[in-house]
Formats: sequence, C-alpha cells, structure tokens
Amino acid sequence: MQQLSVVLGEYPHGRALLDGEVPVAGYRIEPIEVRPVIAAYRRMIRALEFDVCELAPVSYLMARQEGVPLTAIPVFLNRRFHHGDVQCAAGSGIRVPRDLEGRRVGVRAYSVSTGVWVRGILSDEYGVDVEKITWVVDDDDHIEGRTPPNVERVADGRSLGALLRAGDIDAAFTGNAGTGRAGAPRADWTATAETTASVSAASGSAAPETAAPEDEAPYPLFAEAETLGADWYLRTGIYPLHSLIALRTELIDRDPELPTRLYTAFAAAKRAHLAADPAWTALPRFARQARQTGADPVPYGIDVNEPSLRAIVRHSRDQGLLDPGFPTDPGALFAPGDYPDA
Repeated sequence: MQQLSVVLGEYPHGRALLDGEVPVAGYRIEPIEVRPVIAAYRRMIRALEFDVCELAPVSYLMARQEGVPLTAIPVFLNRRFHHGDVQCAAGSGIRVPRDLEGRRVGVRAYSVSTGVWVRGILSDEYGVDVEKITWVVDDDDHIEGRTPPNVERVADGRSLGALLRAGDIDAAFTGNAGTGRAGAPRADWTATAETTASVSAASGSAAPETAAPEDEAPYPLFAEAETLGADWYLRTGIYPLHSLIALRTELIDRDPELPTRLYTAFAAAKRAHLAADPAWTALPRFARQARQTGADPVPYGIDVNEPSLRAIVRHSRDQGLLDPGFPTDPGALFAPGDYPDA
C-alpha cells in the first residue's frame, strides 16, 4: 500500500481522513503537521515537499500558470465572507469604499486570496479603482514576479498593525491577511501584543488592557459586514473559497484514479463530521455561514462552486496575477475525475 504525505489545516471535517477513520482506497495517509498551514503552501509550491497539501486558491492558480507540477481536486475546506476584513486607521477620514483611492492599505502579500477577493468586491460592487491604491506588504508572495507597480514593501520592520496605529497606512486587512500577524508564516505568527489591539477594536471582540481608546482605534470600513456579505452571496452566487487540495502531478500520472479516490475520502470525512456535529459547533463561523447561505457552508465539487471559481479566476486576471489567456472554464482547473457535489 502506497503512502501519501498529507498537510491540512485544523479542520474537523478533514480529521477523519487524517486519522485513518476514512480510508483512501489503496493508500495509507501520513499526516504532516505544519502550523500555521500557510507555511506549507510555499514549501509545496517551491519544493513539492508533500504528496497532498492544502493550498490557497490564488497561489494554486499562479503555480499552475507557471508550470509547477501540481494538480488540484475540487475540495474546498475553508470559506469565508470578506466585507469585514478591512479596517481603517483612526483619523483617516475614510467613510466609503472609494475613499480608499489614493490611500495606502496594508495586506500581508499582494496575492493573498483575501486581498484578491476584497479587491474584486471593491471594484465590482463599489466602483473602486484598486490600481489607485498603494498596497503595503510585509511578506513575499508564494509565486514571485507578478507584483504590480502600486505595491510597496515595508522597509523599517514594523508590522502592519503598528503602521495602522501610527497612521502610516490608512487602512489594513485584519487577521492572517494583515494586522493579525507579523512577518512571514512561522510558529508564533498569529496576533502579537503589538497587533492585538487593532484587531480587537476592528472585530468588535474584547480588547486587552493595552487597546487604544475608542476614538483612537481602527474602525471597520463596513459596519454591517455580515449583512452585506450575505446579500452579495444571494445576488451573485459567489461564496469565496479559501483553500483547495493540490497533489503532485506525478502521482496522478501514475494513478489516474487517485483524484477520485481522494475526493471520495474527503467527502466521506465531511459526512462523518456532520454525523457527529450537525450544527457545526466545532466551527461556529461555519454555523453562521450556513445560516447566511442557507446551505452547506463547505460545498465540494465543480458544479456547485462554478460562480466562485469563475470569480476568483476573473479577479486574479484583472489584478495582474494571471495572464489574460488563463482558462476560465472551472473544469480545466482540476484533475480529471468523478466529483459529484458533496
């Protein structure tokens, strides 16, 4: 029986596959832990270090364009809405999305999927010219060489959270895409004392004693983010995907049935989780998103995800990360296989 090294984030709906409760026919799974899992993305893209690895969708699309021998299956373990991901500096005077034009906005790296989704929303929904924004980054893209001229690298070592609080950038993304971490992915990468105050203030969570007074704290660009995200989904059918599963292409060349077998196992692992936790109590965010969408919060398959797949390709092309001729047909993005909606 062949062994497959597999790297996933911490998802309860993937655990049964990693634990061996749900088998992949003909294979033995070797779980590899990388925390944060984002650190594995670069290792997979640049060194093909694992057999199977969760990847950010934009990173996968860019790697595919560059000829990196990786091929995905349509398993999307993580989804989220994005209207709540932009916070504005106190005193910035930003009140509506178009106020971002001519400003400096912090994001971990230009190609992070959160950034691509938010720029797409700002452009499509609010008429923002994202090329008139200076994007300030403090980490590298997984695939280099596609950075547009309106991207600026932090030069003095400060985090995006510190820059936001000082007013040296006008707005920034929250969480792993911005002020919720500092520098490149590593074990202690998540929110530090330096960044927590700004994240807490923008998210509405309880702030630590060091949090800035309310009139000095960052504030959200969209006050009704959850409502706006649900409305956008209901109008467009786009439900932003944040991960997919990529395999080293040589494994598929050796066994063309592997994509179907792996997809089947991921679908069975999700069913096993739902049988034990139908209300998604292990991931309250997914329970909330299930209410927003009125459907499965993590749908697998190509057909059910077609609007989202077409949107992420279009946004990536519009933002200069993919060539104009990159295929838009969602089916062309994945290994041949049997992928019923699951």
